[in-house]
Amino acid sequence: MPAAAEIYPVTTADEKALEVLRHSASHLMALAVQTLFPEARFGIGPSIEDGFYYDVLLDRSLAPEDLARIEERMAAALAGEPLAFTREEMPSAEAVSLFETLGQPFKVELIRDLGAETVSVYRLGSFVDLCAGPHLPDIKMVKAYKLLSIAGAYWRGDERNQMMQRIYATAFFGDGELKKELVRREEAKRRDHRRLGPQLELFDIKDEAGGGLVFWYPKGYLLRETIENFWKDEHRRRGYEIIMTPHIARSALWHTSGHYDYYRENMFVIPTEDQEFVLKPMNCPGHILVYKSKLHSYRDLPVRYAELGTVYRNERSGTLHGLLRVRGFTQDDAHIFCTPDQLMDEVDACFDFAHSLLTAFGFTNYRVELSVHDPANMGKYAGTEEEWERAEASLLAAIEKRGIAFHRMTGEAVFYGPKIDLKLIDAIGRGWQATTIQFDFNLPRRFDVQYVNAEGQRAYVYMIHRALLGSIERFIGTLTEHYAGEFPLWLAPEQARVFPIGPGQHDYARSVVRRLVEGGLRARADLREEKIGYRIREAELAKIPYMAVVGEREAAEGTLDIRSKRKGRIGAKGVDEFLAESIDEIRRKTYLST
Repeated sequence: MPAAAEIYPVTTADEKALEVLRHSASHLMALAVQTLFPEARFGIGPSIEDGFYYDVLLDRSLAPEDLARIEERMAAALAGEPLAFTREEMPSAEAVSLFETLGQPFKVELIRDLGAETVSVYRLGSFVDLCAGPHLPDIKMVKAYKLLSIAGAYWRGDERNQMMQRIYATAFFGDGELKKELVRREEAKRRDHRRLGPQLELFDIKDEAGGGLVFWYPKGYLLRETIENFWKDEHRRRGYEIIMTPHIARSALWHTSGHYDYYRENMFVIPTEDQEFVLKPMNCPGHILVYKSKLHSYRDLPVRYAELGTVYRNERSGTLHGLLRVRGFTQDDAHIFCTPDQLMDEVDACFDFAHSLLTAFGFTNYRVELSVHDPANMGKYAGTEEEWERAEASLLAAIEKRGIAFHRMTGEAVFYGPKIDLKLIDAIGRGWQATTIQFDFNLPRRFDVQYVNAEGQRAYVYMIHRALLGSIERFIGTLTEHYAGEFPLWLAPEQARVFPIGPGQHDYARSVVRRLVEGGLRARADLREEKIGYRIREAELAKIPYMAVVGEREAAEGTLDIRSKRKGRIGAKGVDEFLAESIDEIRRKTYLST
C-alpha cells in the first residue's frame, strides 16, 4: 500500500456499498465460470447501476440452464473453504507476462492500453483479475444474488472486435431487497416499449431498413403528433420562434463547428462529385446560421429559436436499444441567444418550462445533476473563468430557488460549458434522461456569434442549448414504459371505441362516432360480427381508455353504456354528456400514476 494512501471505511449504508458488493460478486461469478469452463477468456466485469456483468469468450454459447449451474458453483464456493481477496501491485510488464501465461489476451490488451508503470491484480481463489478494487473484506457477504440473462457484446463495444457473451446479474445485502428487485424487473419486462410498441401498433424497428431507424404506425404517429403539437403551442406561448433547418449540410459547416474533427466517427458523411455533405448530427450550427442572418442589438435579445430537428448519428449497432438509442431521432431542441444580464431570467424560465411540460405528461419526480468546471484546470475549457462562474451561478440559482436536492459534479462539465440535467423518475422508480440546460462558450467563438451591446460595441452572445424532452423517440419510449402503454386520455391514439350489440344498432353506433369525432374525440366503431365480450376484451388489450356499448335501449334513449379501462363500468351517459366530460379531461391533461 502506498505510504500516502488514504483509508476510509465503507459501511452498508454508504452510497458506494452496493457498488463494492456487486463488483466483488462479479469476481465470484467469474471464478464460478472459470471452474465450469476452464477455457474461458475474460473481458471486463464492472458494477453497473442495477447490478453487474462479466464479458466472457467461450467455445460454445451459454444457455439459460447454464446460469443455474454458475449460481450453484458460486454457492459452493461460498460454502467451501474461506476465500479472501488478495491485492498485489506489480510492474505492467510482469502483469502482461502473468496474464499471457493464464491465457487471458483481453487482460493483456487492457494493461498495454493503460500505459501505466504498475497495475493492481486481485486474486479470489484460482481466479486472477486486473482490477483497481476495492472489494469486500469477506466474500461471504455476497449472499443475495441472481444471474439474470445472457447477451452478446462486442469487445470494448466495437463491432469490429470479437463478439463475447455478457452474463448479467445483480446482488444485494439482503434477500428482501433482491426479491423486490426481481419483482421490479418483471414489471419492467411487462412495460418494455420494444414489446408494447408493435403490440399496440405504435412503432417498430425493421431489420430490412436497418437498426436504430424507427417506423411510426398510424396510432404511434397520432401519439407523436399530439406531443409535438402540444410542444409547439407551449413554445410559442413562452416566446420561442419555431424554425426548421436542413437535414444535410456541407461538411465545411461541421469543420467550423468542430464536430468533423471530434465527432467524425459518429457522423454519416456523403461524398458527391465536387464536395462533401453530412447528415446533421446536431441542430446547433443551423440555429446559429439563422441568428447570424442579421446583426442583432441588445434590444433584440433574447432570441429563442426552437426546432423539432431530426438528426442522425452513426451509433454502433451494439449500443442500439429500441427508441432509447437510435440512429435517426428528432431532437426537442432550442437555442437561446442572450446577454450576460439576461442569464438568470432565461435559465430560470427554462427550469419552469421543463417542470410545466414534464408535469403535464405525468412526471412529477426527477433527479437533478449540476455539471461544473474544475477551477484548478481551466486550460481545458472554452471561455473565461468569469463566464463560467456567471453561467454556473445562474444554473445554481435556478435549482436553489426551488429547494430541489441536486448532485454537484465538479469537473464533469464538458469543455464548452456547464449544464443541468433532469432525470425523470418513472412509475417503478427508474431514472430516464430528459431535460438538459447547457451553456456553450465554444460555438459563439467558432462562428463569431455577436450582438451590439448598449455601448455600441460588438460582444459575444451567451448561448444556451436547451432540450426539455430530450428526443421525441426516447421520450415516447419512456412514456410508453411509464404508463405501460395505458396512456392518459389526452395522449391515447384511440380515445373511445363504440360497440353495437347487434346489426340493428350499427347506424346508431356510426352516428355516435360522428358526433364524438366532430366534438374532438378520437373514436371509432367496432362493427364486426363477433361476440360483444370478445370485442371488449380486444379493446382492453389495446388499452383504449373508454368503451361504449350500445344496444336497443341506448339507441332508443340516445345514450351510451360506458366502460373505463381504469375504472371499470361507469354506466349510462348521454352522448353529449360523455363527450363534454371527455373533452374536459383532455383539456385538463388528467393523468393517473400507474
